[in-house]
Amino acid sequence: MNKFHHTLNRLKPGLFALIMCAMFHLQSGAQTGFGESQLLNNDWYFTLSNPDKAETADFSHEKWRKLDLPHDWSIEAQLSPSLSSCTGYLPGGIGWYRKTLDFSNLPADKNAYLYFEGVYNRSEVYINGQLAGNRPNGYISFCYDITPFINRSENNVVAVKADHSLSADSRWYTGSGIYRDVYLITSGKVHFNQWGVSYTTPLVSEKKATVQVKMEVKNESAETQKLQLVSFLIDSKGQEIARSKETIQVQPNSLANGISELTVKNPVLWDLGNPNLYLLETQIERDGKIIDRTKTAVGIRSIHFDANTGFSLNGEGMKIKGVCIHHDAGCLGSAVPKEVWKRRLKTLKELGCNAIRMSHNPQAPDVYDLCDELGLLVMDEAFDEWEFPKRKWITGWNKGEPGYEGSYDFFEAWSSRDLADMVKRDRNHPSIIMWSIGNEVDYPNDPYSHPVLEHGRINQKVYGGYLTDHPKAERLGDIAKRLSSEVRKHDTSRPVTAALAGVIMSNETEYPGCLDIAGYNYTENRYHLDHETYPDRVIYGSENGHNMEAWNAVKNNDFISAQFLWTGIDYLGESGAWPARGGNGGLLNYAGFVKPRGHFRSALWNEEPVAYVGTSTRNGDVKNLIREAWPVWNYEKGEPVKILGFTNSPKAKLLVNGKQVGGPLEYNKETGVFLWEIPFEAGTLELVGLDDSGNEVVQSEIKTSERPHAIVSQPDTETIDRNKGVAQVEISIVDAAGIPVVLADNEITCTISGPGKLLGLEAGNDRDMGDYTDHVQRVYKGKLIAYIQATGMNGNIEVEFSSPWLSGTKCIIKAL
Repeated sequence: MNKFHHTLNRLKPGLFALIMCAMFHLQSGAQTGFGESQLLNNDWYFTLSNPDKAETADFSHEKWRKLDLPHDWSIEAQLSPSLSSCTGYLPGGIGWYRKTLDFSNLPADKNAYLYFEGVYNRSEVYINGQLAGNRPNGYISFCYDITPFINRSENNVVAVKADHSLSADSRWYTGSGIYRDVYLITSGKVHFNQWGVSYTTPLVSEKKATVQVKMEVKNESAETQKLQLVSFLIDSKGQEIARSKETIQVQPNSLANGISELTVKNPVLWDLGNPNLYLLETQIERDGKIIDRTKTAVGIRSIHFDANTGFSLNGEGMKIKGVCIHHDAGCLGSAVPKEVWKRRLKTLKELGCNAIRMSHNPQAPDVYDLCDELGLLVMDEAFDEWEFPKRKWITGWNKGEPGYEGSYDFFEAWSSRDLADMVKRDRNHPSIIMWSIGNEVDYPNDPYSHPVLEHGRINQKVYGGYLTDHPKAERLGDIAKRLSSEVRKHDTSRPVTAALAGVIMSNETEYPGCLDIAGYNYTENRYHLDHETYPDRVIYGSENGHNMEAWNAVKNNDFISAQFLWTGIDYLGESGAWPARGGNGGLLNYAGFVKPRGHFRSALWNEEPVAYVGTSTRNGDVKNLIREAWPVWNYEKGEPVKILGFTNSPKAKLLVNGKQVGGPLEYNKETGVFLWEIPFEAGTLELVGLDDSGNEVVQSEIKTSERPHAIVSQPDTETIDRNKGVAQVEISIVDAAGIPVVLADNEITCTISGPGKLLGLEAGNDRDMGDYTDHVQRVYKGKLIAYIQATGMNGNIEVEFSSPWLSGTKCIIKAL
């Protein structure tokens, strides 16, 4: 096929909450799509051990640690060179969680369910000593009907085992435990099935859109049910704009499906600049009474992929400027609050990024909601390995002998169900534009092999030629057929894709042919060749380097629609040899601060004028200098300094203390960098971007700083929700004149009073292997971020930051 066309529909969280609270007074919560939900994160008991009979109801857990979820026990440990580099020199282990629930007020005609957004990993959930279910995949959301196991007249004990004893089972940091939200769901015997409401838009134009709503109803009663299914759509002003109603009959203990269509006149489409979201409410009525309802944010939009012209959104062609992200946030590990993700995603978008690849697993629901709300496209991805393990580096990335722990052992039994659950959970997000069934599962000789490797090579590390004792690459096609088919059972409105590493090998199999669109990892050199050889194949960059050649391959070729940089944000794990916390190739560091290469990317991707100036005294080519071009103007007098200017202006000039010392230079299309070398002179260094006529368009400056003098704090908000709302306080070191001291590495102590607590201090230093569990941390490049969380009461949270020989600072955050 040379095209893949889809039109989809769906809505958002922020508008959703406002309208629902104001109009219907309904509780928002778990994304199961049925029943009433209650967040169940508070007051769990935990032990990092594996005691006998911990699942039983009469086991005593009173001496265990009491905590609230989400919780990642790995990030609470100390970094150690004795642990595996692949997972960030942090441990795994086995942990148990227990909680007591009271169902005395649950009516006899109601059922109870537990919904887990994610438990890493190999989890088992027990109710009163009885196994409710197990889920080995640590990234998949799951729900158990616990009704058969509960006692409505006595206390009930929930016990959850998370078994991460295979601690080096991933190529990156995973975290351990119940690291996402948990909900209690209650429902009648007749309700929407889990993730049972979905929709597409078979028609989208400026004048009219058709929203097709599919509803799967579950009847767990012993009687046939005659029901009415009601759907209505609400706009951002709170006005109902479309409604439908149909009657269905559901047999006892069975499922039935209903379909309705809603017509929207003059729809406001969801796009990147205006991610407009409607609200869909769907109800089940019996004898005029509402017995279940679900609501979803809906973004009306169309997507289109073409082998020759690339990608279009709502009929407008565009380049996908994407980044890959993992699911951790530095010192917070994998238990990341929504506010932290929002700050990170907003920063990426400000740099010109318009797409996120969820590498290489389903992420927390919050992340997708934010992409809907902010206007970011999403590549959703299911797996990093299939039936065989990949190499996991133990003593540093690509160093020494690898390990082979992994998730492969449950792939055959669980992969179809895991993939189906990812698609069903996420298919109502307008931000998602493709489903990926795998990342680099075709990496040559890791483990699949093929005779083509005797003479062919890829642009990544190669582990020999054709290895006859390795699994044959042809197996990839059979698995891809099964997985692609599974996706299409649940959603045909988006293309199926995968990120191919060994394109030369996969081309000899049926694997690419099973996909609607083919992602190429670091394989820009085959774009033209494969476009000619496979003219109907839609090709895009699914994982790419930061160099100009990789971007030019997208920018200069209509048939290449996308690139996804590795990576958008620094992540834990996949570390180099000790000391190294993780992969530090991001546009942002662990703290979410923009790195020099982030500013470089902004100059390539942004539509609005941007400018940044950085410096370096290192030797080397421009590609390497970009990474180290920090905004520092502190050197020895007369010392030769390289000046790197990043701007999207066609020309630029350089000034020192108001006097022009360099340029104007023309934009360098090969490097994307304005480069000068001048002798250092203290004062102000200024980069000025010019238009073609020489007019000043944009400027950036840095100044020579004196010794560190004071700490400056800047909270991202004045108020937070008293129920675990999070404020992020940016810390910077300045001299007596208020000039940032980028070279500062002072040790900062954080002290908190009032109804709040410190979640963590993160500076973004990949080489700092110290303690991240206390209230003390060194700044890196003169900066630090503090994560402050409310603890449940109204009041002022006073946060103080101090350091020897520096003037301290305080800030007040109101918890309401």
